[in-house]
Amino acid sequence: MSRIGKAPIEIPAGVTVKVDNSTVTVKGPKGELSQTVNPDLTVTVDGNHIVITRPSDDREHRAQHGLYRALIHNMVVGVSTGYRKEMELVGVGYRATATGQVLELALGFSHAIYIKLPAEVKVEAKTERNKNPLIILESDDKQLLGQVCAKIRSLRKPEPYKGKGIKFVGEVIRRKSGKSAGAK
Repeated sequence: MSRIGKAPIEIPAGVTVKVDNSTVTVKGPKGELSQTVNPDLTVTVDGNHIVITRPSDDREHRAQHGLYRALIHNMVVGVSTGYRKEMELVGVGYRATATGQVLELALGFSHAIYIKLPAEVKVEAKTERNKNPLIILESDDKQLLGQVCAKIRSLRKPEPYKGKGIKFVGEVIRRKSGKSAGAK
């Protein structure tokens, strides 16, 4: 059984938490986020800790206890330090350029792909000689950042034969050997 919900969330310096009915608002140096919590659960700010309690040990209450604790923890970390994801473009001629909130990708198709990113996500594209191009995404909202990364990755998933595609930095792609040589 998971005990994630029972752990208190520590509030770092410079972060303020406000609980209004069933809405939790977290404000910090990186931005402001809010989350609506199930009204059955009780969220209290106790000094520099946030404590979430559930009314019973029902299966649904236990599941939501851990869920909302994790969501609020992600909000606190997001507004204090933020989240950052790096993606790598592996393939000949694959390029990425960022202009404001528009990301332009050349992924071997007959046309370039333009993606307009939400205002909460900061994007940067790096291209160094003899290295794969990098896309660096930063945001205070972990869920939104993951969604944007998944959308970008879905344009050209890494394939197992040559390893070409868009992958996260440090991700290991399981490679296949392909056709057997000289089989008759």
